Amino acid sequence: MGLWKKVTGIIKDKNSIVWANFSSKSSFRNPDLETSIIKATSHDEYHIDKRNAQIVFSWIRASPISLRPLVWALSRRMEKTRSWVVAVKGLMLMHGVFYCKVPAVEKMGRLPFDLSSFTDGDTTSGKTWGFNAFVREYYAFLDQRALVLSEKDNRKADDRSPMAQQLSKLQKLQSLLDMLLQVKPRAENMKLPLILEAMDCIIIEIYDVYSRICAEITKVLLNIYSVKKPEAATALKVLQKAMTQGEELSSFFDSCKEFGVMNANEFPTVAQIPKEEVEELERIVNWASDTTYEDSIGDYSIEENDKTAAIVEHKEALKTFIIIINKKFQI
Repeated sequence: MGLWKKVTGIIKDKNSIVWANFSSKSSFRNPDLETSIIKATSHDEYHIDKRNAQIVFSWIRASPISLRPLVWALSRRMEKTRSWVVAVKGLMLMHGVFYCKVPAVEKMGRLPFDLSSFTDGDTTSGKTWGFNAFVREYYAFLDQRALVLSEKDNRKADDRSPMAQQLSKLQKLQSLLDMLLQVKPRAENMKLPLILEAMDCIIIEIYDVYSRICAEITKVLLNIYSVKKPEAATALKVLQKAMTQGEELSSFFDSCKEFGVMNANEFPTVAQIPKEEVEELERIVNWASDTTYEDSIGDYSIEENDKTAAIVEHKEALKTFIIIINKKFQI
């Protein structure tokens, strides 16, 4: 950061704090909370104010009514800024707010600001393209994450079968993981403490989302014999997608380690399930779905004893596969 840009950033932050302190407290403005937000999202790319970020999180946990002033202050700051530093810090702050697990936050629906076309003000240097892409990708993920969180409240009104709902949830989680894998530094000049800190947050989120995917896949497999053919076909697609994402995760972690992201070194290598075992599951799923589908219309002609023996055989194979999932399909 150039000296002039650094000085300008300090002045902007101080002016914003002064204006916040002069404002009157209302249902959508809280000067103390606003001041902490400004300090937590300062223009200083070499300093991360974790203390004021924690103050913001404490306000949100203590009282749901703090959400409105937080949304107002953070949105106003994000919509006005043309600094990638402020934008990244704002996204990290919003990411932390989600982890407060406050019901009012989970019902938000979408992010209250839009950084989908963000461009840093220092465009003349030609060195900000990587930061611009990082902000846009981080924003896209968090915006989708907020939407997925809010949809949990609508599941009671969902008239689809439990398996169909579970598969839909899995596909949304996989979509989130795809978006997470796009959030990464793409230029050498991005080896800065702030970007590395943001990537640590992304790595933790990846671990959480991927673990949930593995857990949900195990649940689906345990109930594969009770589903109809269309659902079984979707289940197979979900698993095939998971295999691809496992390979992408390995590559992603390797690149993060090379870049110097600390959390990427703390997670074990993603183990890949052998192709032969995936093909075995495909055979099981196809057989099970055909059986369930035919039984549902009363045209299945195998003798009852033969059918029971076949189900036992396939269930034993499926148990073996689930054990493999639990051992290998983790990071």
